[in-house]
Amino acid sequence: MNDKSAELERILNLQRAAFLAEGGASVEVRKSRVGRLAIAILSNFDAIAEALNADYGNRPPALTKALEALPWSQDILHTLDNLEKWMEPEEISGGFIQQKPKGVVGVMGAWNFPVTLTFEPALSALAAGNRVMMNFPEYQVRTGQLLQKIISDAFDVTEVAFVHGDLSAAQSFSELRFDHLFFTGSPKVGSIVAQTAARKLVPVTTELGGKNPVVVAADADLNLAVSRIAATRVVNGGQVCLCPDYVWVPRRAMDEFIDKLIAQYRVTFATYLNNPAVVSIANERNFDRIVGLVDDAVAKGAKKYVVAPPSEEEELPDRGSRRIPPTILVDVPASAEISEEEVFGPVLVVYGYDDLQEAIEYITARPAPLAAYWYGDDSPEFRRFLDQTTSGGVTRNDGLLHALLPGAPFGGIGNSGSGAYHGKTGFDTFTHRRPIATISNPDGVANPLVGDLLVSAPMRGYLDGAIAAVIKEFEARLPV
Repeated sequence: MNDKSAELERILNLQRAAFLAEGGASVEVRKSRVGRLAIAILSNFDAIAEALNADYGNRPPALTKALEALPWSQDILHTLDNLEKWMEPEEISGGFIQQKPKGVVGVMGAWNFPVTLTFEPALSALAAGNRVMMNFPEYQVRTGQLLQKIISDAFDVTEVAFVHGDLSAAQSFSELRFDHLFFTGSPKVGSIVAQTAARKLVPVTTELGGKNPVVVAADADLNLAVSRIAATRVVNGGQVCLCPDYVWVPRRAMDEFIDKLIAQYRVTFATYLNNPAVVSIANERNFDRIVGLVDDAVAKGAKKYVVAPPSEEEELPDRGSRRIPPTILVDVPASAEISEEEVFGPVLVVYGYDDLQEAIEYITARPAPLAAYWYGDDSPEFRRFLDQTTSGGVTRNDGLLHALLPGAPFGGIGNSGSGAYHGKTGFDTFTHRRPIATISNPDGVANPLVGDLLVSAPMRGYLDGAIAAVIKEFEARLPV
């Protein structure tokens, strides 16, 4: 065990001992911890946004405030307003269900939205009565150092611990015997983390990504669809797990859709290379990966539209500033790497369909994504799309919205994640629902199941009759 692993183990043991000594955090204590952590973050948010701007290369502080301060704030305020009710035992026939904290929760955030994806699950875990250890992404060095000081000033390490180090520190963190581990990141890394945790039987919630599809229906408002798809694809430089990866458009409308999409990007980005509103690709590794995906697709026959100002076409993509202009790919073959790999950048693949079932079958033949989008009416075709496809969530006629609905669970399925959080779902994720039985029957439940009575003729007759009666109950409930 190296020094970092030993230090993490020491903190875990301190938190677990403090949790056990506390014997269950009251609603007042939970609200205090949640409120103190939220205030510590928000009261320092100008500095946090500036640090993230520097870490990214360019990320407008206003974008960080809009996407990394406000959404989780409303979710956690909703949690505080309902916390006392959620903590109450749930009465059931013959007993009740206790809402019991799990213990020490580990949270591993992601680099694309490091504040939201680290602190929102941590705040939910605190609301559920747990102690929390957070591992902050290694890429945001300035932000991590700042948050390290903010959290250590606000909390004793036995309540909330903030860990920021290199990749080896993150690996050591994932190996700890937490009572629950929450991970946000790519499916590839998520699989490794889940396997590591499984060796110690640590329950894991994974929030992953995926290739999120869009279907533009025949009855869609094409102008609205273009405007919102264009914006959703490039928000945060396209580095959002909910961004659309590819879009299916009626074949007769493909040329019009692409023309409108190009025109929309030209209006949005009159300049690009030095535009202060453009978010840089977060690191060179992701920059090179995205450029490589585009180059591979073109080499295999895809057609590329790069939407850059004419005066900047020769300079983009630019590795120095890590800026990739909006890029549209059509005629992408199945053999292209981008057909399987999540883009995580400002690149959109467009396919044409003659029959909606083509799009549905393409989507269902691939791993379930985190999000799916539909542009068009709430029609029988839309309902067919909902019935025949699977995804973490769905938004109709907009982007990202299902992840922002108050009280709605947020999570993936299969390749895009396991489990969910936000609101009551977040509280439940970090809570053990323990059934407590109370019996007044003097004979008990087990008594008839041991001894001579178990093999007697009356017992056999009773059991056969009881099973026959249950069969009739099921038959009575079959649809006519």
